[in-house]
Amino acid sequence: MPLFTPLTLPCGTILKNRIAKSAMSDSLGDGTGHPSEAQTALYQGWDAGGLAVSIIGEVQLTAGFAEKPGNLVLNAASDLSRFRALAKAGQQNGSQLWLQLGHAGALSYAPTSNPIGPSALNLDGLTCAEMTIKDIQAFPTQCAQTAKLAQEAGFGGVQIHAAHGFLLSQFLSPLFNKRTDVYGGSIANRMRILLAAITATRAAVGPSFPIAVKLNSSDQLEGGLSEDDALEVIKALDTTSVDLIDISGGTYFPGAKSASDSAGSGPYFLTFARKARPLTSKPLMLTGGIKTRAQAEAAMEVVDVIGLARAMILEPTLPNQWQAKTNPEPKFPRFATAPEGGITAWYTMAMTAPPISMEAAIENYAQRDAERTKIWINHFAK
Repeated sequence: MPLFTPLTLPCGTILKNRIAKSAMSDSLGDGTGHPSEAQTALYQGWDAGGLAVSIIGEVQLTAGFAEKPGNLVLNAASDLSRFRALAKAGQQNGSQLWLQLGHAGALSYAPTSNPIGPSALNLDGLTCAEMTIKDIQAFPTQCAQTAKLAQEAGFGGVQIHAAHGFLLSQFLSPLFNKRTDVYGGSIANRMRILLAAITATRAAVGPSFPIAVKLNSSDQLEGGLSEDDALEVIKALDTTSVDLIDISGGTYFPGAKSASDSAGSGPYFLTFARKARPLTSKPLMLTGGIKTRAQAEAAMEVVDVIGLARAMILEPTLPNQWQAKTNPEPKFPRFATAPEGGITAWYTMAMTAPPISMEAAIENYAQRDAERTKIWINHFAK
């Protein structure tokens, strides 16, 4: 049963099997950047479900560039005891709980941010200022500081987020990175900030703490990060101290179709993973479109870890079910029509409550963001 054999990461950490709950923006922080009781219960449930590692999406380095007002923020101003409680609750059954280190860049939530990115943008629905050299050079240190705090709080590892159109993904993409200095132009320059973040983070946490990277196989946008450039990043990551490369794709830029809302069946990025496999000895994780045990086992011929997201919302104990050879194909809902972001809203709200109508999910999702926004502004304005 290849899905249930242990995996030893380069740093020495052993994952008990090959199934991960990939990062999703659960938006369950309490609005002050700290975990809520609902969030702690959610990850406690996934831990009990039999997976090897669960990744908490978009944990912010600072409060200034969050993707959502429900994101966690972990830095020197945080109450570390509340993060320790989350780490303890989510790792009681031999699984790992990792934090995904995030900076939304141009996609920073406008009501609580003044968005910045590698280059200034003034597009319909998306504007941001250009980062200064000082801003860019501060980023690796901020990654390292948050990773060190994660280690001190008892989390099992971290994942540096370089996918889905957020800051590092923006740097990698020639569509959004128009810089003419050492951080723009060639793919070697565009990945410079990512490599610096890895180096700084490893120096902070030492050799035995897992560091993963989430990477787009492509932006799925004309003029964005291409597969060829993404493969060059894979080659570069092979020379670093990263322990796991999580392959995904697509962006959340306004109007762009999310890969997770695709009508296609089967793993979305397996073809890219086949191209990446000969280029690196690092363990590879594949996230996106894996809905059945048969699909997961087939992908294991190429990659080392299977990332599940929406399947784990529908069936939190799916790894245990698969190991027991029951429920090989979870039942996914079908949505005849859905507005932009509607499916994401439905699944996000389903994390903590029974499934509801699409209309109610969208309304509740927006209402929760509005409530968190008021708390966020009040808290971080102090």
